[in-house]
Amino acid sequence: MTDELAHRPGSGRLDGQIAIVVGAGQSPGSGPDDTTIGNGRAVALLFAREGAAVLAVDRSLEAATETTDLIVATGGTAAAFEADVTDEAAVATIEKACNTAFGPPTILHNNVGIGTGDGGVTGMDRSVWDRIFEVNVTGMYLTCKHVIPAMRAAGGGSIINISSVAAEATTPLAAYKSSKAAVNALTHHLATANFKHGIRVNAIMPGLMDTPMAIGGHSAARDIDPDELRASKDRMVPFGKQQGSAWDTAYAALYLASDEARFVTGVMLPVDGGQLARVG
Repeated sequence: MTDELAHRPGSGRLDGQIAIVVGAGQSPGSGPDDTTIGNGRAVALLFAREGAAVLAVDRSLEAATETTDLIVATGGTAAAFEADVTDEAAVATIEKACNTAFGPPTILHNNVGIGTGDGGVTGMDRSVWDRIFEVNVTGMYLTCKHVIPAMRAAGGGSIINISSVAAEATTPLAAYKSSKAAVNALTHHLATANFKHGIRVNAIMPGLMDTPMAIGGHSAARDIDPDELRASKDRMVPFGKQQGSAWDTAYAALYLASDEARFVTGVMLPVDGGQLARVG
């Protein structure tokens, strides 16, 4: 966590809030010297630093526990919970676990997403397409389905969905792009459906980010040296010729979760160093 944003002190922007962070664990990095952090873990750590009690949800209880251990070690409040977002029975227990541990959730952060095996439509196996949509879109539908009733009953809240600039930018990843466009559409629907319930729903569209999944996972899949991959991605970023970090995503999520964004809903926020601005 060498990024300067990782070390900023908290200021209580989420005092009294109760956050469910889905995908709060972390993928393995590119090796033992990889000190990058994933989006979900960064969000969980930052929410806790800013005063929220955090239920860190991941399909790997070990990964979720690693996140909560980091939070507790710095004086925060957190609990780990295991759930696979593609299993509705498991998803249905998330809100109950949160309520038992801390009370009704006021923030839901959906961070889970994959793109494994993706490519062009004509060369992609149907099972790859189905799996990417199951995780990236259906998983968010299920978490919202089972958390929104508790938020409505409590009088409101904030939902943040992690999308991607791939929803609007050119990419060879057909299923990933289509699934992230669907996340944006789902976000817009949920925002309009929950005006009267006091629930704000927004999405973040990260661009090129130096995270364990984006560098470690992709370098291994493509058999490319991670430093070479990192350098090539840096050159693609218009602003500063350097990728963002998970902390850039986390601070955007913090704003959307906080009362500072009380008048913001239905927004698809690019956090991308100008990638979409250049496309536009």
